[in-house]
Amino acid sequence: MIECWRLDSPATSLVLVSHNGRLPEVLHFGARLADGENLVALYRAAISDVTGGMIDARPLMSVCPLREDVFPGAQGTDADFQPRFVSAEEEPNSLSLTFADGQAQYRLDVTLDAETDVWSLTAHLSGVEANWLTAPAFPVPSDSDHFVTYSGKWIGEFQENRVDWVTGAHVREVRDGRTSHEAFPGVLIPCDDGFIAAHLGMSCGHRFVAEQLPDGRRQVQFGPMLGRTETEITAGPLYLTRAQNRNGVTANLHAHFRRHIRALADPERPRPVHYNCWEAVYFDHDEVLLRDIAIRAAALGAERFVLDDGWFGLRDDDTTSLGDWQIDPRKWPDGFSAFIEHVNTLGMTFGIWFEPEMINPVSKLYETHPDWILGEADQPLGRQQLVLDMTKPEVIEYLFEQIDAVLSNYKIDYIKWDHNRVLPFPDHRQVRATYALMDRIRAAHPGVEIETCASGGGRIDWGMLSRTSRVWLSDSNDALERMRIQAMAAPWLPPEITGSHVGPRQCHTSHRILPMELRAWVAAQRSFGFEMNLLELSPEESDTLSRVSTWWKANRDWMHSGSHHKLSTRDPEQFAEMIVSADKTRFAVWLGQRGAPADILPDRLRFDGLENRPYRVRRISHFDGGWLSRGDNALKDENGVQLYGQSLMSFGLQPPVLTPASILVLEGEAA
Repeated sequence: MIECWRLDSPATSLVLVSHNGRLPEVLHFGARLADGENLVALYRAAISDVTGGMIDARPLMSVCPLREDVFPGAQGTDADFQPRFVSAEEEPNSLSLTFADGQAQYRLDVTLDAETDVWSLTAHLSGVEANWLTAPAFPVPSDSDHFVTYSGKWIGEFQENRVDWVTGAHVREVRDGRTSHEAFPGVLIPCDDGFIAAHLGMSCGHRFVAEQLPDGRRQVQFGPMLGRTETEITAGPLYLTRAQNRNGVTANLHAHFRRHIRALADPERPRPVHYNCWEAVYFDHDEVLLRDIAIRAAALGAERFVLDDGWFGLRDDDTTSLGDWQIDPRKWPDGFSAFIEHVNTLGMTFGIWFEPEMINPVSKLYETHPDWILGEADQPLGRQQLVLDMTKPEVIEYLFEQIDAVLSNYKIDYIKWDHNRVLPFPDHRQVRATYALMDRIRAAHPGVEIETCASGGGRIDWGMLSRTSRVWLSDSNDALERMRIQAMAAPWLPPEITGSHVGPRQCHTSHRILPMELRAWVAAQRSFGFEMNLLELSPEESDTLSRVSTWWKANRDWMHSGSHHKLSTRDPEQFAEMIVSADKTRFAVWLGQRGAPADILPDRLRFDGLENRPYRVRRISHFDGGWLSRGDNALKDENGVQLYGQSLMSFGLQPPVLTPASILVLEGEAA
C-alpha cells in the first residue's frame, strides 16, 4: 500500500510517501509539480535498481530513519519501536501524520507559509524511551556538490565552512547546553536548480548530520541534545526553504521571520538607536558621570539608554552577586527613579541588564539556596559563576518575582538578557523552562522588549528570537570583524533585529584602532547603536557619529521592511551588501574593505533586486583615497551617477580603490 501527501507553495512542492504504513520519506522537495501529477507513479519512477554488494531492496530513508528498516546510515532515533500509520490530518497549508507501535507514538507536523515559501517541520515522540530524536530528516539532491555550515568562537561567530559531499557522515554535536558560538544550527545547500536552507529553531545543544550513503542518497538531520533518557520528546521546528540563489533563500527567511518569529512590543515603533554604557564604565557605576554621558548620547541621536551589568547586589566585578537582583544602594542610593526621569527628559527610554539563569557562589542567593544550582557543587566555574537549575519551580518563581519587581517599580522598556557560561551538561529542559519564564515576563510586561545575548552570539536561534526583539550578534565591536560576522549571519537574521554598536576608538576585544567613519557605517548596516565613553570623543568623531545616526534614523523604516542582498566580490577582503526598499524606489549599498586589496583595481560592483527604471546613485560616506586613488571615478562625485536598474545589476558600477579598514556607502533613489 502506498500513501502519498502533498503540500504546495507557488514555487515549491513537498511530497511525502508512506509504503506499507511505515514512516514517510520525503519523495520530493523542489520545484512545484504539475497540479495533476500522479504521486504514486512519481514514487514508482524513483524506485532504484539493485546490484552487487546491496541487499535486495534499498532501505527506507524516512523522516526518521530506523534500525528496524535495516537503514545503513545515521538513525533518526534510538527508540526501539516499529511504528505504523494511524492517521492523517490535512489542511490546505498543513499536514499532521501519526504513526504508532502500541503505546509508542511518532507524529510529524508540517506547516507551510505559502507566501514566504518557508516550511516548518516538527517531530514528536512519546510513549517510548529515547536519548535522541531528529527533527524530520530531509534528502539532498545528488547534484549538490557541497554544503555550508557555521563554526565560530567568542568574538568570532558565524564562520562559514564549505564541506564537500563524500560517502560517509559529517557529524557535529554541541554538548554545552545552548546554541553555541561554535556551531550555529543552520546549513546552506547549493544545488543545480537553486539553494536549500535549513535551521533548527531550538536554543539547546544540538546534533547535525549531513550524510551520503554508499548508494549515493543523502540526508540531513538536526535534533536537540537531550542529555537524558526521555519518554516525551519534541524535535523542531526545523525551518526549511528553497529558492534560486542565496539571496532568494535570504528573502524567504527574512519574510518568514518578520511575519511569524519577530517579537516586537510595538511593531509600529521604529527600532530605536541604542546607547549601552558597558564599554564606557563596566562595573563602575557613577550616577553623575552617567548623567553626563546620557546628555551626550541623546545629542548624538540615542533613543534608548541601557544600563548594563553592575547595578545590583555588591557587583563590583564578575565574581559576585549574580542572583541578587536588588539595586546596589552604594551606587544608586536613591534607586533609579531620578536617573530614569533624566534619561526620559532627554528623549530616551531606559533599559537594564539581567542574567537570570546564572548565580555567583559569592551571593546572598547562593548562601540561602546552594541547592538551586545545576550540577555538582564542586564543578568548575565559568566566568566565576554557576547555572541555576531552571527546572525547579521555586527558582522560576524567585526569578519572576525579582525581575517583575524591578520592571514594576521603574519605567523600563527593555531588558538585555545575558547568558555568560555554558551548562555543565546538556539538558534541553533548561531552555524550555527559560522560555516559560520569558513568556511569563512578557505577558506581565507587554511593553518591555528583550534582547538576547550569550557572551555575544552564544544563543542565536529562532526559538529564542521568537521571544526577543533584538539579538546581540557578538561581543566584538571591532568593525572589521563585525563586517564579516554580519555578512555571514545575514541569511538568518533580518537587519532590524541584529544589534550592532559603534565601539570605542580602540576596540576592547582586538585592540585595533579604527576610524569612526568605518565603525559607524558598519553599525548602520544593522540595528544601530553606540557603546563607548562619549565624553572622550573628538569633535570630528562626534560629527561623524551624529551624521551616520541621523542618516540611519531617516532611513530605518524602509530598510527594516526591505530586502537584503549579498553582492558578489572577487576580493576575499571585501564584503558587499545592499538593502532595497519594498517598493524598490530606494536602496543603500555597503562595500567594505577589510584588508589589503587582492588586485590592483577593484571589480565593478553589480547590484541586485532592482527594477529596470532610472536610479540616481550617490556616495554618502566620506572618501579620501589620497594618492592611492587618483582617477576620475564617478563615485567620487557627490552628485553620483544615474543609470537604469538593469545596467546597475548586469553592468555594475566601478568603485574607487579602497584602502584597508575603509568603507564605501552608496544611496540610491528612483529618478
